[in-house]
Amino acid sequence: MSENIVILMIGVSTLLGALGLIGLLWGIKTGQFDDQSKFIDGARFDGEDALRDAAMMEEKKMKHQEKKKNEEKAYMPPD
Repeated sequence: MSENIVILMIGVSTLLGALGLIGLLWGIKTGQFDDQSKFIDGARFDGEDALRDAAMMEEKKMKHQEKKKNEEKAYMPPD
């Protein structure tokens, strides 16, 4: 490879890295990554019905897995 191409590639990659770093610092400075209400909203909107539904779905999942396991044990390939 030519020396000029290597210098150009290093310059462009340095410029792109600097732009990425500037963007990250801007995002941190302006609070783009802060989600202060995440846990509050989770507790506020998580009710007893949602918990009951989640428990029911987990129970259905366990029954389905158990049924599938039993079907696999009962399967016998033809002779």
